[in-house]
This record gives sequence, structure tokens and C-alpha cells, in this order.
Amino acid sequence: LCNCSSVGSTGVAECNHTTGQCRCLGGYVGLHCDSCAHGFHPEQGTQRCQPCACSPTGSSSAQCDHSGKCQCKVGVTGLKCDRCSDGYYRFNETTCEPCQCNNHSQTCNSSTGTCLHCQENTEGNHCELCKEGFYHSAHPAHTCQRCPCSIVASTGTCRIQPGETEPRCDRCKTGYTGLNCNQCDKGYYNSDSICVRCKCNGNVDPARSPRVCRPESGECLGCLYHTAGFHCERCEEGYTRDPEGTNCTRKEATLGPEPRELTTSAPNATTATSFPTAVLNSTLSPTTLQPLFPVSSSDNSTSAFADVSWTQFNIIILTVIIIVVVLLMGFVGAVYMYREYQNRKLNAPFWTIELKEDNISFSSYHDSIPNADVSGLLEDDGNEVAPNGQLTLTTPMHNFKA
Repeated sequence: LCNCSSVGSTGVAECNHTTGQCRCLGGYVGLHCDSCAHGFHPEQGTQRCQPCACSPTGSSSAQCDHSGKCQCKVGVTGLKCDRCSDGYYRFNETTCEPCQCNNHSQTCNSSTGTCLHCQENTEGNHCELCKEGFYHSAHPAHTCQRCPCSIVASTGTCRIQPGETEPRCDRCKTGYTGLNCNQCDKGYYNSDSICVRCKCNGNVDPARSPRVCRPESGECLGCLYHTAGFHCERCEEGYTRDPEGTNCTRKEATLGPEPRELTTSAPNATTATSFPTAVLNSTLSPTTLQPLFPVSSSDNSTSAFADVSWTQFNIIILTVIIIVVVLLMGFVGAVYMYREYQNRKLNAPFWTIELKEDNISFSSYHDSIPNADVSGLLEDDGNEVAPNGQLTLTTPMHNFKA
């Protein structure tokens, strides 16, 4: 009996009568055509032989194992060795090329070679770039390190300039400056680690004071327009707000510790008039004084005289008033003293004398002034007091007793 395989031979009884070799179909070999030929593998569950179909480019041999897996070249994978393995790309006639990812990724796109899943904070087609917010470090162990730039003060990105060792932030946000955008720019100050614009009410010129205010406290520097204060919010001493409440103007009359002189000259005059001033506050306003000193617009010297200082005019008028008051007080005092003198004269002590035929009698004595000395009322030479208390009047010819 030939005993040929019913699957791999052309017929069960068709064999060589001498050798017994059956006539095999394609893909089958063996005396009875029951084995798979080279490049074929048996199908699981059946006795049929299936072609290996290994890729001639990716496989090193056309033979495959019983499962149909081909023997692939380096960098090639797959059941039939028809695609690149991880870390390789571009399946061509020879082999697959390794991925160029600078050792930051093990995989790449099998067609384009673009690296996938870049590690260590890298990115790019070949993991050659640092992610946003990181920079290339000179240290070989840490290729990309995080930028020392705050996203509040900057864009968060940085780079190392040629010849430098420390990174520099790419762009600081408004109000920040410095290599790492960690300082407040001109016109800003630090308020709880945040740069805030200086608040000087528009009374500081950045050209004169570039810092505008102190960066650590916010105190304004170089207040202009006669302003003062922490934020240049008030007028300096000697100035006040105008009616609109915007500008600081000089006060109408200001006390000063030192006298000063005002020199004016009249037209066609060669001498100057000097007015010494005292330290006084005038209660008269310029509106009140203006009619007293009319100024002609055509007379430059007179206009200059009127514009020099209203305080001088106020002091002159006030001085005249004081002199008049002093004279009046002197006059009132004189009248008072004169009236007192008259009253004292009228109230002086006096005697009431009664004349009789042969003597003189003093009936009463009046004195409005206590402890008055009556001895001076009579002549010293002709008067004497008797021992009995009687007053004796002595004349050249007669003596009278009272």
C-alpha cells in the first residue's frame, strides 16, 4: 500500500512502486507527503501546511517555527518580520534605522522617526529641546532644569545666553525686572512679593526721579508742584489747594521769622523805596486792597510794585492802624488823669470858719482823704496849737483863740 497523506498528496494510492514515494502537493514533503516543506508551517488543529510568508527584508530566513513566526533581523519585529521594533523606524529594503531621541526616549514613529514620550523634561522631534519652563543645564546628569522664573512675574521661560552660566528669563511682565524677574521695575514697589505701581498722584516726574518711589516701601521720591507727603497727596508748608482742589498755590499772606525788604521803583525814577516788613498775618484780602492800589497795565514798574507782595501793603496799613490806636489810648489816658486830678482837688480837706466880734471859731472840719494833715492849711509861722487843744491864730498885731 502507498499509504499517502490524503491532505498533502495527490492521491492516496498514487506512489512510486519501487520507492513508495507519494506524489506531494505544494508545501508538503516526506515519503507520504505528511510534512511541511521549507517556508511552510503546519496549521494548528489540522494537518495542512501554511506558507510562512516571512518578509524577505526584515527576516533573516524564510523558515518559521510551528506557530508561523519568522526569524527577524535586528530592529525588526512582527510575526512576519514586516515592521520595525521599538526604538527603530523607517522599514526599508535593508533594515530598520534606530530612533534618534538623544537617549530621552525608547520609541519613535515607525514611519517618520518622530520620538514619542520624551523623558527628563525634553521635547521635540528628537527630544532635543527642553520643555517650556526648563533650560539646558551644563551638568551632564540634568540636561533640562526648571527655570528660576515665576509665572507671576514673567512668561516662565528662560535660557542661557552665550558666555553665561546662569539662566536669564526670556521676558518679564510689566513692573518686573532683573535676570530672574524678581525685582520691581522703575515706577513700582514691592507689596507682599508683588510689584505694584507707585501711587504719587501724578506729582512725580519719572525723568527726574526714575525710581518714582522707594521699591521697598512705596514712598514717593521728588514730589513736584509744591506737594509733599508719603504719596505726594498734600501741599507743602506755605501752600494750599486751589478752589478746584487740583493744584497747590502759595497762601495769600504767610508769617515769616525774618523781616524782608520790598524795593520798588517808579517810572523815570532813580531812587528805590524800601518797605521793612514785620512778622504779621494780614487779615485783609487782595480783593480789599486792590482798590487802594490801582495798577495800570501800561505802567510796567507800577505793575511790578503791585505784584511784589500784598503783605507789604497790608503791613503798612496795619502799622498805621496800630499808631492811631496808640494815640487814641494816650489821649483817653490823658483825659482820665486830668479828671482824677480835678476830683482830688475838689475833695481836698477844708475848714468851716465862723467869724465873731473878737475871735474866729472853726465849727467843722471836712476831709475826703483819710489821715490828711491839717497843719498845712494855715500858715506855719502864725499858727500854733494851745495846750488845751484850742487852735490859736496869731497875727502880727492880735492873737485869736478858737
